[in-house]
Amino acid sequence: MPALAQEEDPVPSIQQSMKTRAQAKIAAIDQERPFSKVLTDNFSRQHTYLRISLTEKCNLRCTYCMPAEGVDLSPKENIMTTPEIIRLARLFVQEGVTKIRLTGGEPTVRKDINELVEQLGQLQPMGLKTIAMTSNGIALKRKLPSLVNSGMNLLNLSLDTLDRFKFELMTRRKGFERVMETIDDALALGINPVKVNCVVMRGTNDKEVLDFVEFTRNKKVDIRFIEYMPFGGNKWKEDKLVPYQELIKNIQVVHPTFKKLVDDPNDTSKAYHVPGFAGQIGFITSMSDHFCGTCNRLRITADGNLKVCLFGNTEVSLRDMMRQGKTDDELREVIEMAVKNKKKQHAGMSNLVNMKNRPMILIGG
Repeated sequence: MPALAQEEDPVPSIQQSMKTRAQAKIAAIDQERPFSKVLTDNFSRQHTYLRISLTEKCNLRCTYCMPAEGVDLSPKENIMTTPEIIRLARLFVQEGVTKIRLTGGEPTVRKDINELVEQLGQLQPMGLKTIAMTSNGIALKRKLPSLVNSGMNLLNLSLDTLDRFKFELMTRRKGFERVMETIDDALALGINPVKVNCVVMRGTNDKEVLDFVEFTRNKKVDIRFIEYMPFGGNKWKEDKLVPYQELIKNIQVVHPTFKKLVDDPNDTSKAYHVPGFAGQIGFITSMSDHFCGTCNRLRITADGNLKVCLFGNTEVSLRDMMRQGKTDDELREVIEMAVKNKKKQHAGMSNLVNMKNRPMILIGG
């Protein structure tokens, strides 16, 4: 007697149908609405990407991010609450933001990170397409599956060395193996691409660049070499900066076929690839070749200040406005004014060194 055919589980097909309808709704929203004047600056740049810092706390002490003596953290009551974060996220999505990145400090040290990501996921029918996170990977490993289930679909991990002993010197903490495990877990969960951020500093880790390139041979990761940038307390020196052109030349000595890929219009990274390798390489060239002309990014610090430029020292407190009972329309007015005041480009390298700015950990990486 032939075996009875098993009925197919309807749940996956229902979930797929719901996902398809949601994607169609987002596409319809994009086609119907003109881009918000609130998020368009005087140089016609449309800001669709919002970076929100969730905390000033971090479980590492990276030398380029935090001064050796540490930083004075804001009092707990000055940090935005989850309802405040979600309110601002909703407002920005309503105005055309399609990508939100959660940063810190280290975002995973925030106790309600899973619930916060889940609430952000509820903004997807309004037009939010990407929920990203930048993390050092230490505490992320055990939280990663639930975050992906809640809607996080893009991940950047910070890793400046492939040497466990140098890792401890650069971060002033242990945890190298945990970061490497998190990279593999992220790939296994289907996050594509998994981006790995590496700040290159001459005399510290610049000799490891070829090792990072080799790392992409069998792993579908996007290694992004970041030029060392000056921020409050990180004792930046020009002789520590390795311009990306120098890195490319060094890579091409070993990999002559190392070639340029096509970049998306708002990419901060210049993409390259070794033919036959699973992953790719990118260069973030803020110091030697800025990309201000295509900048579509805004930042909100953990204490609720809007920064329209990473290197700018002008900020406006959206947190204070919310706590004063201001309406969303009043918030929009202030946001629009700040965006309209965004400069065409940041100051040159020689001027950036002398400009007062927060330490990176207090801006949001």
